[in-house]
Amino acid sequence: MDKGILKNVAINFFGLVLPTFVSLVTVPSYIKLLGVERYGVISLVWTLIGYFGILDLGMSMAAQNHISKARASGDKGESARVFWSATWLNLATGVVGGLIIYFGAFLYTAYFTKVSPELQHEVYMALPWLAVAIPIANVSWVFAGAINGAERFGVYNTNQTIGTFLFQLLPLGAALWLGATLQNVLAAAVFARILAAILLGRSALKVLEIRSILPPQLGVAKGLFNFGGWMLIASVTNMIAESLDRVMLGTSLGARFVTYYTVPQNLVTRLNIVPTALVRTLFPRLSAVGRADADTITQQSLEFLNGVFTPVALVAMLVLEPFLHLWVGNEIATVAAPVGRIMIVAVWLVGQANVTRILIQSQVNPATAARVGLFELPLFAGALWLGITHFGLTGAAIAVAGRALFDYAVLLRLSAIRARQIALDMLAHLAFLLASLWLASFLPSLALAIAAGLLMVGANVAWSITMTPALRDLARSLLLRLNPRKSA
Repeated sequence: MDKGILKNVAINFFGLVLPTFVSLVTVPSYIKLLGVERYGVISLVWTLIGYFGILDLGMSMAAQNHISKARASGDKGESARVFWSATWLNLATGVVGGLIIYFGAFLYTAYFTKVSPELQHEVYMALPWLAVAIPIANVSWVFAGAINGAERFGVYNTNQTIGTFLFQLLPLGAALWLGATLQNVLAAAVFARILAAILLGRSALKVLEIRSILPPQLGVAKGLFNFGGWMLIASVTNMIAESLDRVMLGTSLGARFVTYYTVPQNLVTRLNIVPTALVRTLFPRLSAVGRADADTITQQSLEFLNGVFTPVALVAMLVLEPFLHLWVGNEIATVAAPVGRIMIVAVWLVGQANVTRILIQSQVNPATAARVGLFELPLFAGALWLGITHFGLTGAAIAVAGRALFDYAVLLRLSAIRARQIALDMLAHLAFLLASLWLASFLPSLALAIAAGLLMVGANVAWSITMTPALRDLARSLLLRLNPRKSA
């Protein structure tokens, strides 16, 4: 596997870990300063802004794809035209979204929320800042897409980490020095976003060597919409599917069972950072190269993901239940652990499917991947209903894993890649996961789970090195680096 890709995967991995760590550390301070009610409002506000990411209309991914192709062909002018067209389009849709969220949040606060009059007044005072946050976020996504399109992941992750520090610490400072009101905290958060956007935009202009401002161009905008529209459909479909299990569980079984389900789900989905780092690295590269090279990179990437991510999933599978007992107590852990183990399989399968999906989006047609999601959604809803009705929480988790497996199989077929070797490699690693899933139910203590985990990981790594030449070469090069005397 290309050393440049491996380096970028490592950069993206640590770029995903650091902001998560900073966010987790600052949450207790926010709750202590703001109180539970105000912090709840802040959380809802940023969740709402996240939903308004739909106004990006897929422009950031489209810009990343087009800039990757332009740079591969050496056309700096095209990179500049794509960058500015996407930026102006996202600024316009962001302004529209800001106006919508301003008046919508005003009506929602006035007529549908149950908060004190004092807090309601604070929300009204904070609404202008909330409206400003939407266009800032929209243009920031284009800046990030442009930098990633140039495969300058070190630049992107440095900016992301700085932005996260600003976003988490400036509002805390405002709450301490100016007062713990929603207006002060949101104003400081938006100011942090503006600073981060300026730094990100400056880096994008420098990376793309853009020295002048250009107006949006109709032809470029049309191409961006053609690509981005299907990316948007895929994102919205995935967003609905990812929340559908919790919604249907709450409707069928009640809020208590949603807690039993979401506790392991929120924990297990953090494993996603491994495949996410790989996918973020691969998309611009697959967009820039020819089809034959893209197929080779995809096959090597799936082998790498199997070799690296499967041991992580095996350890998580075997230590999950003892950890849950220590973390949330016996009542939740006993019910949640079997569900969580099935979800680990689902997360592993989703990582496989996402690599295949970006091959289709970058090399075949983004519409193909979007249509798969649209076709799957009603089938998934039906599977969830059957699973929850007959098997409760376990049925929901099995439906999620089944959707991921179906997604992978269909996307692999539609990618038009030579699938036999890829499928056989995947099935071998899946067998290790299913064996651990069965074994974990008989290991009540943490010590036994760790011992079993070490044995399973050792066997899986030995299998990967034996059966996959690329991983064998990678392991050999790592050993030589650790022991330079052998290379001499």
